Amino acid sequence: MSIHNHMRISLNQVSFLGYHGMYAEEKKIGNNFIVDLYVDFTPAQNSITNLEDTIDYVTVFELVQKRMAIPTSLIETIVGDLADQILNEYSLVQEVYIKITKEKMPIKNFEGNISVALTKKRVI
Repeated sequence: MSIHNHMRISLNQVSFLGYHGMYAEEKKIGNNFIVDLYVDFTPAQNSITNLEDTIDYVTVFELVQKRMAIPTSLIETIVGDLADQILNEYSLVQEVYIKITKEKMPIKNFEGNISVALTKKRVI
């Protein structure tokens, strides 16, 4: 019998203060950004007993934290950069999904938030 494990590691509702945006006010005052991210992978072994057999969510968080600290005009750029970094850093990862939500918009009478999401798959 052949067994195929598929796993997902997720970072959920992780909050960052960032200075991303197109407008001077956004770059000066900053905004709260919420990141949701998952990585799908097939473990090298059926039984995971060591950190080396999986994706370390601490290092994924640190990668996201470093990228979110770099002021960027477009959230689309950030999600693309993060997806590429994760796929390049972790050979086990087959798919990465990233959604970044900007909590406040500098638009008159706008209530709510906006999100940009990207799914990227490794091409084999």
